[in-house]
Amino acid sequence: MLANLPICTLIADVAGSVASMNSGDLIAALLLLVLGVALGVGVTCLLTVLHFMRKGRLLPRPIMRKRELLPREHRVATPAFNLPTRWLAIRSGNPQLVQAALALINPMPCSWEEGLSAAHEHKLFISPAIRGWVFVMGSNLPEPSDDVDKCFRFVMDLSRKLGHVQFFSVNRAVNHHAWVQAELGTVVRAYAWAGRTLWNQGAMTRAEIDLSLKCFAYGDGEERVDFGRPDPASINTERLPLLAARWSIDPTSIDARMLKESRGIAGQPSRSSAR
Repeated sequence: MLANLPICTLIADVAGSVASMNSGDLIAALLLLVLGVALGVGVTCLLTVLHFMRKGRLLPRPIMRKRELLPREHRVATPAFNLPTRWLAIRSGNPQLVQAALALINPMPCSWEEGLSAAHEHKLFISPAIRGWVFVMGSNLPEPSDDVDKCFRFVMDLSRKLGHVQFFSVNRAVNHHAWVQAELGTVVRAYAWAGRTLWNQGAMTRAEIDLSLKCFAYGDGEERVDFGRPDPASINTERLPLLAARWSIDPTSIDARMLKESRGIAGQPSRSSAR
């Protein structure tokens, strides 16, 4: 490169003068020579870096945005509603079949807004099908902490009629929680906690393990709260929506824009389905 020409000239000039110099002048000349070589190498490296940067070879890679690292269930602009306290996720594309299995009294077509309002008035709301799943929400769904046997009978009966049924329950105020997965009237996995283990059946699923959920055996549990570490019940409660997303769909991930043109069904549960 051009930067090497001044260096070569400098070396020749210094070499030609070496013979006529005394020892002090010779040392100074050698130091000057070393400095010149170092400067030349530095200029050469700088020109090389600039050359490659112009070609884009050393340009910094764009930093991946944090939201691109989030799981699919969190990539939602406008959630349709807050997390329900209890809900069913049924693998089906036909809400009418779910209505028949629940034997709703006075079923009425309604919007999501009307259905969610009815769900707080001792009615059940059956959603339209979303990506192969139908949701059922309402305060009349069984509460495991009140009667876990009733919850078991309800889910098993529904699973025998509809096939794959999932049940979720969460109470953030006291960190009570439950999740159940049933297939054709058989429990695949179930866990319910209300200050103690109410229901623990089946092997933990991969999703539970990946989310580091803590499931105590019957009679087990922490005897005291250790303020130096998080409460497992609180962790389970907070991560329950993520489990729902792994098993089926997190209801809070449903975009409100998807619901404007779809209608569900609201009605009162029959005595047989409420038993």
